[in-house]
Amino acid sequence: MSNHPCAIAFGSINMDLVAKVPKLPVPGETILGSNFFTVPGGKGANQAVAMARLGVATYMVGRVGDDNFGNQLLKNLQAAGVNIENVLVDKNVSSGVALISVDGTGENQIIVVPGANGYVNSTDVDNLINLLPSCRILLMQFEIPLPTILLAAQAAKRLGVKVILDPAPVLQEIPAELYGLVDIITPNETEIGQLVGFAVSNVEEATKATKILLQRGVGCAIAKLGVKGVICTTKEETFFVPAFPVETVSTVAAGDAFNGGLAAAIVEDLSLRQAIVWGCAAGAIAATKSGAQSSMPTKEELINFLQARGAI
Repeated sequence: MSNHPCAIAFGSINMDLVAKVPKLPVPGETILGSNFFTVPGGKGANQAVAMARLGVATYMVGRVGDDNFGNQLLKNLQAAGVNIENVLVDKNVSSGVALISVDGTGENQIIVVPGANGYVNSTDVDNLINLLPSCRILLMQFEIPLPTILLAAQAAKRLGVKVILDPAPVLQEIPAELYGLVDIITPNETEIGQLVGFAVSNVEEATKATKILLQRGVGCAIAKLGVKGVICTTKEETFFVPAFPVETVSTVAAGDAFNGGLAAAIVEDLSLRQAIVWGCAAGAIAATKSGAQSSMPTKEELINFLQARGAI
């Protein structure tokens, strides 16, 4: 363990199995696909790669199965510079997979089988607790069991580590206690709408929604509105950060890249506003490439991007 400030991604590690199809099948129908590929994914792993590529010492805590996919997923994380010593290989269950069919218009059908991700428990939180004292950020999502997320957030709070929660996919019931343990919550416009119970489609509605999340106890609420930019509310202020316009290829990993950029900037002691600018830039760069983890920018790319736009 080094004294260098580090970050932890605690969450899901999946293999995405993607089939390109002329149209999505109806029940009972067999169709011929045109292309098939496997892509490492899972929000936890995506966000770990995003932080590592931006030069942050990053630990992944989670689980894979004792299978070929698990092996590939671990190798991929390691190749991206993520420390995988605390990823448990679960011998009793498969690695998490997402079965994804994508048609010519980009419409998709997705079946997620959590596999090992569904068994992440207090044993994994114990591993996490050993890492927390040397880390500045704990980044989590909702693709592992909620009781485990709550335990991890409690531990981080006790040890003074900042908790960033990406509330995706949104859960029906989020315990009130969890909000109070979260320093920064980062929903997109669909997710924040589900959290507060009304549709959010513009800056005004997003501002209202972020204020509600603050009333529930979070330290800072950030609403990611895609091309419309970002609204951030803290106890002191509410401010808007515009999005960077880019030629979009795929937005698959833009949200995960945003979280990685935000966390990396906080580890580097930048201001909250500058951290959101980093998040927006990382998300914009990721949207110009296809694939999830493969689209995450390096720190050099991010700095060049910001300099070219006069944002640094």
